[in-house]
Amino acid sequence: MTLRRVVITGLGALTPLGNTVEDFWTALINGVSGAGPITRFDASKFKTHFACEVKNFDMGQYFDRKEIRKYDLYAQFALVAADQAVVDSGLDLEKVNKERVGVIWASGIGGLETFENEIIEFAKGDGTPRFNPFFIPKMIADIAAGHISIRYGFMGPNFATVSACASAANGMIDAYNYIRLGFADVFVTGGSEASVTIGGVGGFSSMHAISTRNDDPKTASRPFDKDRDGFVLGEGGCGLIFEELEHAKARGAKIYAELIGGGLSGDAYHMTAPHPEGKGAALAMLNALKDAGIPREAIDHINTHGTSTPVGDIVEPKAIVDVFGQHAYNISINSTKSMTGHLLGAAGAVEAIVCALAIRDGIIPPTVGLEQADPDCDLDYTPGKAVKANVRVALSNSLGFGGHNGTLCFRKLEV
Repeated sequence: MTLRRVVITGLGALTPLGNTVEDFWTALINGVSGAGPITRFDASKFKTHFACEVKNFDMGQYFDRKEIRKYDLYAQFALVAADQAVVDSGLDLEKVNKERVGVIWASGIGGLETFENEIIEFAKGDGTPRFNPFFIPKMIADIAAGHISIRYGFMGPNFATVSACASAANGMIDAYNYIRLGFADVFVTGGSEASVTIGGVGGFSSMHAISTRNDDPKTASRPFDKDRDGFVLGEGGCGLIFEELEHAKARGAKIYAELIGGGLSGDAYHMTAPHPEGKGAALAMLNALKDAGIPREAIDHINTHGTSTPVGDIVEPKAIVDVFGQHAYNISINSTKSMTGHLLGAAGAVEAIVCALAIRDGIIPPTVGLEQADPDCDLDYTPGKAVKANVRVALSNSLGFGGHNGTLCFRKLEV
């Protein structure tokens, strides 16, 4: 069968660098870090006192009081980002066939703050089970997709993907496949996370996964640097509108980029550590290239998973070299997480937007915090400063706990 083509026609972003796509993009290409002291709770007794929080987010600007009671913060981020993407796409909600519009929204954890608050309140009491009736529907990881569907009346395929830090990548690949196979014309897809909480920071800290560079948070996320000591926890939400090409052209939609391939794999190795030879990451990239039907030499740019962890930042470059050989040294590579921190299940959506904008504007954002590269990380990571480049084809990698790997391949639209 002939597979249909899929393009990106709308973007929405609520991030530690800005609460709109253009504010986010401007900060990113200027190398601004979103890290700062944690404000959501008193972190003074924790080993890590900082994170990349969303700033100046006024719930009352977007939701009435009754809605706020029903939505965990991760779902609020989702609804705001999705709304931005829908508006940006220019979809006519009165004319579009809503039975052919789906929603796949990712979150690695879901309503962690809601879960924590309910258990803390129960523990303070006398043992009598008094729980908020919204506890479960606020907490579950699929509810953001449900809320988006309900808000717009979109009746196409509707679900969540959960695969740790590869969640959004998995969700976008699912949306891509549904459209190109003919099961839908449009998808709202992306991801959101709100894990800057007592349990989120405490849990990752106990694993020694997050940085403790409390003296200088803005340089704490330093992917591929020899002195990296862990990732910086981030939060927020990013949404994209995927649309079948002819459907988009028929309504005169602007098009950011085309999605031409997706690759998935499993490490089959360890609960949290990546495969030491990067076999799963390499397989995901190879699968994406095969799906796209393009040669390895066509890749101009890779937005890496690049979290700033001691182990992960060695494994991913190894996988890139294994896949691309000598061409790996010609590819402009970066890590968005050096500025946004790690948005966990939403990371793939953030980085898909970055790839689309890099293609649109011919700019590759920098990797900040990279002062002295690890000798085992000898590729071009675009250190310190954005560079202009003709980005025709870009890859985005997402690698998650449990060995989940996803790679998306984007291309400048060729009609």
